[in-house]
This record gives sequence, C-alpha cells and structure tokens, in this order.
Amino acid sequence: MTDYIATLEQEFEANSNPQIAEGQKAYMRNQFEFYGITSPKRREIQRPFLVKSFLPSKEKLQELVKALWQKPQREYQFFAQELVSKYTKQFSISDISILEYMVTHKSWWDTVDYIAVKLIGPYFERYPEQLDTHLEKWLASDNIWLQRCCLLYQLKRKEEIDTLRLSQIIQRLLGSKEFFINKAIGWVLREYSKTNPNWVKEFVSRNELANLSRREALRLMDR
Repeated sequence: MTDYIATLEQEFEANSNPQIAEGQKAYMRNQFEFYGITSPKRREIQRPFLVKSFLPSKEKLQELVKALWQKPQREYQFFAQELVSKYTKQFSISDISILEYMVTHKSWWDTVDYIAVKLIGPYFERYPEQLDTHLEKWLASDNIWLQRCCLLYQLKRKEEIDTLRLSQIIQRLLGSKEFFINKAIGWVLREYSKTNPNWVKEFVSRNELANLSRREALRLMDR
C-alpha cells in the first residue's frame, strides 16, 4: 500500500503546475492545496493505478482511502473516490463507515456530490435495508453534506427513483437557509423532471420551496 501511494505521489508531483494550482485553489475558496493537474490529465495519470489487476485488495481499501484523504493536495481525494468506485460491487455492509468519513472530512461539493451519486447510491442499492437508519441519522444531523447526500443519492435513478422517499427527504429539509441544501433540492427535482415532469410540477406547486430550489427545479420546463 505504501508503494502504491508513493508511486502515485511521484506521478502527481512530476506533473504539477503551480500556475494552474493557484487558480484551482482560488476556485475552491483557498480551502485545499492542489498540484495544478487538470482533470483529463489526472485521469490519464491515474489510469494505470485503477487497472483491475493492479488494484489493492479490498481489505486494504478503508486504510488506503484514509491515507489519501489525509494528504493536503485535492487530487488525492479525487483519486480516492474514483478508486472506491472500482469496488462498489464488492461493498460490504460496513463500508458505509468509510463513505461517511469521506463525506464528513475535507467536505465540499467537489467530492461530496461524486460520493453521493456514485458511491452512496450504489451502496444503498446493494443494502436497501440500511436506508432508513442512515438517512434518518443524516437528516437529523447538523451536517449539511450528509443531508445533501440524502437528496442526491438517487440523482441518476430516473424512473427507478423512490418518489415517496424523495418527497419526504425534501420536506424534512424545507426551510433550510443553506445554499448547498436548497441547490441540491432544485437539482434533484430538475434531474427528475427529465423523466417525470408532471410529478415535479405537482410537487413544486404543493410545497413551499426556497426560491433557489423552485427556480432550479423548473428550469428545464420553463424554457
């Protein structure tokens, strides 16, 4: 595992660009350090590290993710979440703990949205019996990023979306003053409007959404 991270570190450092890094850091409100590697270049660099035959064993995943998450440059967190995506079919029931860790540490939309849609979504599809426990805990928390995950884990489910659960989650979060909550409410409704615009229109008409949520929800239908 140490060699795996050390080799990745060598590749990232060899491709660093301080000028780009400065802009990336400013865009993220100076919350994180960056190597200055663009997303296409990063994916090119990390491709060999994600080849199935070279992946670390599943038993090492949680330890590996935490080691990557503790590194200062944001590229390591981006890599870590894409690494975890290679193991979704091997998720064990206890893996929700590492997903929560990723959401609640170094939290910002650039990682949380990926984790919600591409990692937490597949986890709940594999373990639907865990939904009630974790969604209730996250909704009751003061953590806006866990709450945002409650909204977004179904984002790409289209006709398979559980509209009853979605409506209950949104209604629990109505009245929030948090930008990232109200934006996510609008985003998930806008995405579902591509599949079922009538349901979205009716839901919006029956609920007092924040202006941001309403505007985002109806954006595709107001053209």
